[in-house]
Amino acid sequence: MLLPPREGFAPDRAGAIALVVRRLALASNAAVLGAAQPDGAYPDIDYTPIAAPPPLGFGLAALRAVRRLRPAVIEVHQQPRLARILARAVPQSRVMLFLHNDPQEMRGLRSAKARQRSLALLHQTICVSAYLADRYRDGLTRTERLAVLHNPLTLADLPPRAAQRTREILFVGRIVENKGVADFIAACARALPALPGWSARIIGGDRFGPASPSTPYVQTMREQAAQAGIICTGYQPHEQVLAAMAQAALVVVPSRWPEPFGLTALEAMASGAALIASHIGGLPELVGDGGLLVPPCDPAQLARAILHLAQDDTARAQRAEAGLAQARQFDTPIIAARLSALRQALP
Repeated sequence: MLLPPREGFAPDRAGAIALVVRRLALASNAAVLGAAQPDGAYPDIDYTPIAAPPPLGFGLAALRAVRRLRPAVIEVHQQPRLARILARAVPQSRVMLFLHNDPQEMRGLRSAKARQRSLALLHQTICVSAYLADRYRDGLTRTERLAVLHNPLTLADLPPRAAQRTREILFVGRIVENKGVADFIAACARALPALPGWSARIIGGDRFGPASPSTPYVQTMREQAAQAGIICTGYQPHEQVLAAMAQAALVVVPSRWPEPFGLTALEAMASGAALIASHIGGLPELVGDGGLLVPPCDPAQLARAILHLAQDDTARAQRAEAGLAQARQFDTPIIAARLSALRQALP
C-alpha cells in the first residue's frame, strides 16, 4: 500500500487516508510505503519509509522501493499519475489505484479522456463511494475496471459507548470553510438558548497534528464560537476524539463541500451518537437512515434539526440506534473481505 507523500502515518498526525490504510493493512497483513515519519510510523505496521532527497522526487524513490520489494499487488492511494508510471515500469506487479477525492479535481484525471486512459492501463481503480465512482464515470464509455470499496472502521477498537450520554452537541473536523464549522456555530447560537443543560464543543484545528497553526480563519471561528457559548478545544489525538464521540449525545457533520465519503460521520454513528449531517456528496450514501440529513450551508435548518433531536429523547435514541446498525456495514472485517475479493479478481 503506497501512501501520498504528505500523508502522516503515526497516531499524532494521521488523517483519514492514513487511518483507512492502517485498518486495511492490519486486516490483510499488507506492507505500507510512505514518507519518512519524524518520530516513527505506527509500530504495528510493516512500514517502509521512502527517502526522497532533492533532486530525487518521491515518485522515483517510490519506484525504486517497489522494484526492490517486488510485490504482487501495488495499491496506490490518491496518486493517479504515479500509479500509471508503476503500471508501466513494474509489469510483474498488478497496480490498483484508490481514490479518496473527486477524480475530476485531480491532476491526471480531470478530463474524461485521461480517466478512460487510466482505467485501461491500471488493473483496477477503486473509489471510496458510489458518489466518487459516478464522478469518475462521467463522460466515459467503458468502466469495467472501476469499483467501489467503502472506507472501513474497526468497531472492536472503539471506546466503550456511554450508557448515559452527555448532553453535548459536538463538531469534529478541520477548522476550514468547507467543513461547515461556521454553520455549526451559527446553528448552535440559535439552538442553545432553547436547550438548558446542553453544551456545544468544537474539536479540531486547521490541520491534523499538534502543530496545527492558528490561521486567521481559525481565530475568527474561535471568536464566533466564544460569543455563542461554544467550547473550542483545538486539535486532539484521534483516540480522544473517539472518546468524545462515545460520550456526546449529538454529533454534527455540517460539510459545505461534497464529502467524498465522510469518515467522521461513520465514527459518530459507530460511537452511538445521534448524527446530523449535510445532504451532499457521499454523505447520504454513507449515512442512509442512520442520521438526520439537512441541506448544506443552511444554519436555520441545521438549528431546527439540533433542536428536534435534543428536545426529543425518543427520536434521539432511535436515530442513534439506527446509526449503529448502519455503521456495522462498514466494519473493517467486512470491507477487508471485499478488498480481498477485488485482489483475487485482478486480471
